[in-house]
Amino acid sequence: MKTLGLIGGTSWHSTLDYYRLINTLVSEKIGTEGNPPLILYSLNIEIMRSQDWEKINQKYLEVTRILHKAGAEAIVICANTPHTVFKYVQPLIDIPILHIADAIGKSAAENKLKTLGLLGNKPTMTGEFIPSYLDIHYKIKTLIPEGMSVARSHYFVSKELTRGIFSDEAREFYLNQIDLLLNRGVEGVILGCTELPILLSQEDTSVPLIATTDLHAQMAADFILG
Repeated sequence: MKTLGLIGGTSWHSTLDYYRLINTLVSEKIGTEGNPPLILYSLNIEIMRSQDWEKINQKYLEVTRILHKAGAEAIVICANTPHTVFKYVQPLIDIPILHIADAIGKSAAENKLKTLGLLGNKPTMTGEFIPSYLDIHYKIKTLIPEGMSVARSHYFVSKELTRGIFSDEAREFYLNQIDLLLNRGVEGVILGCTELPILLSQEDTSVPLIATTDLHAQMAADFILG
């Protein structure tokens, strides 16, 4: 098996899911007598809340080099928003970062989905690291909530979900946003915050949900197993 480096902590709740899922998926192939070689570096989430992207870029570059030196053969960033650093970090290291948008794009392509809604925090929804990647590599169009709903979604992610709070109010808000996106023509919805699949499940809606955590963990397991 290949050794994988994990960068977690943003948040630790989703990092736990990544660790559990990767181990579970690998054990389905190799049995429960063993487990995959993983090296975890858990960041303090405050670095993301600073929104100082020069500092964030440098920190992720530092951590990827530490993990590489420790034996990692690839990197998984255990969250959506920090993939903003991909463009900066990937050219400066000698091992691949497994991009979360590749996991999204491959799943959408397999299911013939060409227009997707995107839910998450403000940097994820308004940034280009998912929409642009999907457009360039998979010809997939991405829509986000309209008006003040972006700010409201950001509030739920930053003040509740990443702090382990999963309220009925948040759940109702996101189900309403899914309905609104469906009315605008989306064929599926990306749960673009790694805590959103904890809050919502496919049983909650008829719209196909693309749970980034699950897909990214599968991508990680596939790499480990070669």
